[in-house]
Amino acid sequence: MSYIVRGVRTVMGTFVAEIVVHSNPDEAKRALYAAFDEIERINDLMSIHEENSDVNLLNRNGFHRGISTDTKRVIERAHYLSELSDGAFDVTILPILRLWEQSAYTGKVPTDEEIRRTLELVNYKNISVENSCIKFRKAGMGITMAGVAKGYAVDKAIEALKRGNIRHALVNAGGDIRVIGGKTETIPWRIAIRDPRNKTRIVTDIELREQAIATSGTYQRFFSDIINPRIGKPAQGLLSSTIITEEAIDADMLSTCVFILGAEKGIEFLGGLDGVKALLITRDGDILNYPERA
Repeated sequence: MSYIVRGVRTVMGTFVAEIVVHSNPDEAKRALYAAFDEIERINDLMSIHEENSDVNLLNRNGFHRGISTDTKRVIERAHYLSELSDGAFDVTILPILRLWEQSAYTGKVPTDEEIRRTLELVNYKNISVENSCIKFRKAGMGITMAGVAKGYAVDKAIEALKRGNIRHALVNAGGDIRVIGGKTETIPWRIAIRDPRNKTRIVTDIELREQAIATSGTYQRFFSDIINPRIGKPAQGLLSSTIITEEAIDADMLSTCVFILGAEKGIEFLGGLDGVKALLITRDGDILNYPERA
C-alpha cells in the first residue's frame, strides 16, 4: 500500500509544494522535510533578500571570498549557458532590472540613454571566479539568481528525496518542477500548461517521468518580467516558453533563454542541445512543439 504525503512552504518568494508517494508514511515525511531543508539552504545562499547570502555579499562588496560550492557551481553553469546562447541568459542583469523596476513606480519607460549606461554594467564575462573567490571586474555590477536558483534548489530537493529511498515524488517551486519516477509505477505525473492570456484555460498537459519542466511567460505588469540582457528591454515574440529536460536547473535557465531568443532563434538554439523538449506559445497564439510532433 502507498501513502501520499504532501507539504507546502513559502520560500524563494513563491509557494513550494512537495508530493511524496511511498509505502512508509513516516519515512516519506522525513524525506519530505529533508527536501524542504535543502530548498531553504539554497535560498539562504542565493537569495537577493537574505542579507548575508553569497549573492548579497558579492553585490554589496564587489567580491566575496569563501563562496559556497553550491553558488559557485550555479554561477559556472549559468556562465556556460551564457556562452552557449551568446549572452541571451546573463545573471549580471540586476542593474537593468532595477532600472525597469524603478521606472515602474513612476510609470515612465527608461530612456535609451539610461538603458545604454546601465547596460555597461551587464556582462557575464565580467565575473571572475577563482577557487572560492568571486569578484566583479566593474564597480556597480550586480547579479540575480532569479532565473536559475529555484531550478537548482528543486534539484537539491530531489537529491534529498532519493537519499530517503523515495521512488515517486514531485517538487514544484513556483512552476519549476522535477519528478522522481511516475506518480505510480504505471501512471506518469501530469503537468498542466496554462494559456498565458487566460490562466483558467489549459492549453495541454505534459506527462513526466524522471524529468524536469519549467515555464517562462508574460505577466500583467508595467513591463515584462523577462528582460533581454543584450538590449536592456523586455523580451518580445513569445507569450510563454516551456522546457522539459533532465534537471530543473537547466529547464529553469533554458525556458528564460528561449523566451528571450524568440521562437525561430530559440528553436534553432535548442537544436544544438541533447535531450531537450519544448512547447512555445507565440504572441499570435500559435503553439509550437520542439521537436515537432509527428
